[in-house]
Parts: sequence; C-alpha cells; structure tokens
Amino acid sequence: MRLMHHGRVAVAVAALLASGGLLLAQEAKTAKPAKDIAAFGSLDSMSVEAAKAKAAEWLKEVGKTDDKAFEAIWTADKTLLDKIAETFTLGDAAAAKLLAEARDPKTAAPTDVPAIFSDAKKSLFFRANLGLAYAKSLTNRRVYEEALDTLSLFKAEQVVDPSSFLFHKAVAEHATLRKVEAIKSIARLLEDCNNAPERYQMVALLMVNDIKTWKDEKDKDLGWVGRMMNNIERRLELSRAARPRRTSRSACC
Repeated sequence: MRLMHHGRVAVAVAALLASGGLLLAQEAKTAKPAKDIAAFGSLDSMSVEAAKAKAAEWLKEVGKTDDKAFEAIWTADKTLLDKIAETFTLGDAAAAKLLAEARDPKTAAPTDVPAIFSDAKKSLFFRANLGLAYAKSLTNRRVYEEALDTLSLFKAEQVVDPSSFLFHKAVAEHATLRKVEAIKSIARLLEDCNNAPERYQMVALLMVNDIKTWKDEKDKDLGWVGRMMNNIERRLELSRAARPRRTSRSACC
C-alpha cells in the first residue's frame, strides 16, 4: 500500500504552493514543453529492461564490452541508478574515479563541477545519469552546493530515475535554504513522479512541513538564525568559506 494516495498528494502540494506563493499548477498547464521533454505528470522511471538496453548500447559504443561483469551488475539487487552508475564505472575510468571520490568521506569536497558533465563529446545519457549519481553521492555527504551545480546542467526527464533527481535536488535546496527552488522541486516530486519511493514522499512531506514554518529573511527570527548557523557549521566542516546564496539554475523546473 502506498504511503499516500492521490488525495493526500494533492493536499500536500496545495499546502506547499500556498506556503511559497507560487502558481506552479498554472505554470505547468500553460508552459509549452520542448519536443524532447516529457509532459508534466508523466515522470516515470525508465524500466529496468530499457535502462539495461541503453547501458549495454553505451558500453558497446565506448568499446568496453564485458558481458560477464555487465550481467553481474544487472542481476544484482541494487537500485536502477546504482546499476547505471556501475556500468559507467565499468566502461569509463574517469567516471569510476569521479564517483569513488564523491562517495569517499575522506576525500576533500569538490569546489567546482567536473568538466566531464559539460563535455559534448560524451553522450547525454552518460552525462546526465552520471551527474545524478555524482550529485546523489555529494548530497549524502552534505556537499549541497556542488550537487546543485551539477544537477542544474540537466533535467529530470533526462535521467533513468526522475524521482531520485528531484528528491536529491529538493534535499540540497532545502538544506541551503533555497525556499522557492525547494518548493518547486518538491511539488514536481509529489505531483509528477508516479512511482516515487515512499521514503522520498515521506521526507518530502517533512520538508514541506518545515518550509511552512520558515519566515522571510527580513524577519530573521531565531529559527532563521538557527538554520543559517547550521549551514555555516556544515560549510566549516567541509573546510569552505561562505559563498553567496544563488538562485538555482536548474532547467528542469
């Protein structure tokens, strides 16, 4: 049984929109989607069969076919994104090194977006899904700024798991106090991703409830000060100087 049925999703999204003062529902209806972009309400994950076929095709294109290792990846009990990411590490040494560093808590946090994600010589399938795997790893380490910078290069419709894209984007936006951007990402996650995992939905609702308590910066109540202090503490732990908050450049919302 799903965590929440359509009625609960609608209530949550309505409350979220009201908290941000955004007319996202109207924007979704009036926006004209690009030819290669899925319509709102249809952000389903790619099927395992289709993703495996795409991954096999990519592996063949880069000339690193290894049937035994490939089958081991795709028969393992792992998420779809993890299987895609492991296929990339099998066929691209740079991707393997990048993901290993992103996942290693002992490795220094990055300060910019790796050039591989904007390399037009690499396929979009490779760059977008590697970017999501990379951003997910950074988000798990609380390296939110570079995770957002990476995700801003792509769209939810370009990855095998749109719900994961929007979830990790929303988590990073919420953590860095990007209220408007977080509201947009959460709204799409709850409203457009038909098969989002229950754990994503649960955390999204918790973020909604938290955002509803946020006051404007100009009020600067104790809650706002506390959130800012937590963010500063996180950045100090990453050995970072403070950098100005920026409006998200994400093209997916």
